Amino acid sequence: MIKTIKDWTAVIVIGALSAGTAIAADELAKDLTSTIALLGLPCGQVISAQRLGDNDYLATCKDKNRYRVYVNAQGRVVAEKR
Repeated sequence: MIKTIKDWTAVIVIGALSAGTAIAADELAKDLTSTIALLGLPCGQVISAQRLGDNDYLATCKDKNRYRVYVNAQGRVVAEKR
């Protein structure tokens, strides 16, 4: 009985962590979509994002455009088409 409870506890914890990751990824995609739009670049919606470093991401848009979005040395957000 205790082994079963431990197994279920592990499943619940892993599920909760996975859900948190999915929510964070969704929020990141929304933030990058907004950032790219505010910079006046075509995108539509970010469908995937890869973290390259601190404040540095590679965003892939629904329309197949790809942008490197990062904070430059002057503290400004920049999006470079890839």
